[in-house]
Amino acid sequence: MAKIEDQLFSDIYFTPENIAYVHDGETRYGLKELYADDLPEFRKALDEGYNGRSSYSLSFGNTMYRVERVATLTGIHYSARRMPRKTPDVARLGLPENLTNHLISLNRESGLLLWGGPTGAGKTTSISCLLRKYLEREGGFAYTIEDPPELPLDGIYSSKRGGLGLCKQTEPINNDWGESLKSVLRCRPRYILVGEIRTPECASQILRAATSGHLVLSTIHANSVEDALNSVIKYATAGGLNEELAADLLGRGILGVIHQKLQGIKTMFPELRFVFANPDPTSADQLRVAIRDRQLSLGTLMEAQSARMFQGKPLFREPEPR
Repeated sequence: MAKIEDQLFSDIYFTPENIAYVHDGETRYGLKELYADDLPEFRKALDEGYNGRSSYSLSFGNTMYRVERVATLTGIHYSARRMPRKTPDVARLGLPENLTNHLISLNRESGLLLWGGPTGAGKTTSISCLLRKYLEREGGFAYTIEDPPELPLDGIYSSKRGGLGLCKQTEPINNDWGESLKSVLRCRPRYILVGEIRTPECASQILRAATSGHLVLSTIHANSVEDALNSVIKYATAGGLNEELAADLLGRGILGVIHQKLQGIKTMFPELRFVFANPDPTSADQLRVAIRDRQLSLGTLMEAQSARMFQGKPLFREPEPR
């Protein structure tokens, strides 16, 4: 019988009865039971890897897993997502080429790139791949805050510009995302990756970072581009900022919002909606104005930008060479 790492799946579900299930690959949501020689060893490793937190990373065989541990009515249930051994190149994400090129072109800007979407849509994979590209292209110092870290980013990079890039992956200090971001900001990184905006204090600190010279990449659970922006404002307002200030900071700091979900059954591909702000914050910009005025009906703007992008036209006036 084959080992777990020889099986084709993205997520494995271990019930309290020690039965393992994976997606069947034939229907959109259906499952099938998984059989492998080393399932008992994997189940034991899930127990031994538990560190007191519901989310943690586990290395088993030659594969890293992101694990969620949940206490159910009948016992402990585990969900484990298989992570790539290497952070993929951003060109392999399946994004349209012109969109990928625009995202890469933002590597010298400051502000917030926000990825929204449902659970399991590949949001963290996308921002991780983009951060890798920035470090390989420009170098510089990057910090990540993830719970837990998902893709391997920690290390030294040789950039095309000739300098080096350095990335340090961290977990939130005592599960305090806001305090962790404050600590990161004191280290003056060029890039900051926050795995997910999930607390009011985290949202407030991200807005401050995005308007103080950093390039920030993060994700948020959202049903649409507009929902992602509204959620950031609501989180930041709950964190102590008044709504007007939160909207103003987001309007000044935003670089772009991408909403992503995966479609398909046997072959998954990203379905995308996006909107971008002019990287030059001194230029008049529809998205920044809409956010500051809290008038987030962006359908017409998204359609216009999508059409320009896929016609190969620049979204904004080309910036002066630096």
